[in-house]
Amino acid sequence: MIESNLTAPEPTEEDIVAEKSLRPSRLSEFIGQEEVVANLQVYIESARRRNKNLDHVILFGPPGLGKTTLAYIIARELNVNIKVSSGPVLDRPADLAGILTNLGERDVFFVDEIHRMSSSVEEYLYSAMEDYRIDIMLDKGPNSRSIQLSLAPFTLIGATTRMGNLTSPLLERFGVLLRLDFYESKELKQIITRSAELMDIAIDSDAADQIAQRSRGTPRIANRILRRSRDFAEVDGTGHLDLAVAKKALKRLGIDELGLDEMDRRILNALVKTFHGGPVGVETLAVALHETSRTIEEVYEPFLIKAGFLQRTSRGRVALERTYTFLNMEPLPSSKLNQQRLF
Repeated sequence: MIESNLTAPEPTEEDIVAEKSLRPSRLSEFIGQEEVVANLQVYIESARRRNKNLDHVILFGPPGLGKTTLAYIIARELNVNIKVSSGPVLDRPADLAGILTNLGERDVFFVDEIHRMSSSVEEYLYSAMEDYRIDIMLDKGPNSRSIQLSLAPFTLIGATTRMGNLTSPLLERFGVLLRLDFYESKELKQIITRSAELMDIAIDSDAADQIAQRSRGTPRIANRILRRSRDFAEVDGTGHLDLAVAKKALKRLGIDELGLDEMDRRILNALVKTFHGGPVGVETLAVALHETSRTIEEVYEPFLIKAGFLQRTSRGRVALERTYTFLNMEPLPSSKLNQQRLF
């Protein structure tokens, strides 16, 4: 049976547990994202020499690329504590105030999915980020009054998959903006080899290469496939993960040579066969696939766009030539016309 969420970059409970043991603790151990790592080394060293807190940092890019890992590494490199929360959890200003008042000097406050933070909490955060102070209201009605509390200088690290959803006032308060991009296969192979060693999995180089090529440029997916391939190696083999076992596992998991899974293929089929190559709105596409538009936009589309299968336009999603080649179909005349207009 095909696991439909195997190639989804959103973390599962198993991923969260596994990633804690696999997570690098220093920038020198972090594989990939070379420019991001090099810049962070400079910013962190500068903060150390000035004996100041690091400027507020925003990490953005598709899920599963290491934003949370980098936040923990930054705290460790600065030798400070880290407090962790997420945008949807920070529902009221009081929730935020409780965390901020407990931060120590130069501590790191990490907010995952910061784009999903409520507007009231976001506005409350402005003075905390800029002036390291917050206003707390006492009592209600005619007797209400506010007191101003000073905060220890801290570093806010925000992670987001949707940079465009952040408001300008919030974005302007971040001094460091770092984009994480999909990984190359050779980098994923290094990550798989390292993870296999930490998990005590015997794996051949060509098996690691095969998994890397089908991991959609995402370390989280690579580690997830590695764990499932290990299961096949232990149950159907000798426990040794060689190329034959890796290919068998990937076939059973429904992941093809391009890294596409069942949902990817359903999206491409619907786009071409149901909507004649587009353009089609994501809401309409989601209804046809019985899936949420947010899942399609954030989970599946980034890789399909990077791999050259489809394109987002102001009028909707449009299938590109590679989609027709993959489906062994000729583009419809209307689809050819749409692509000419795009370029």
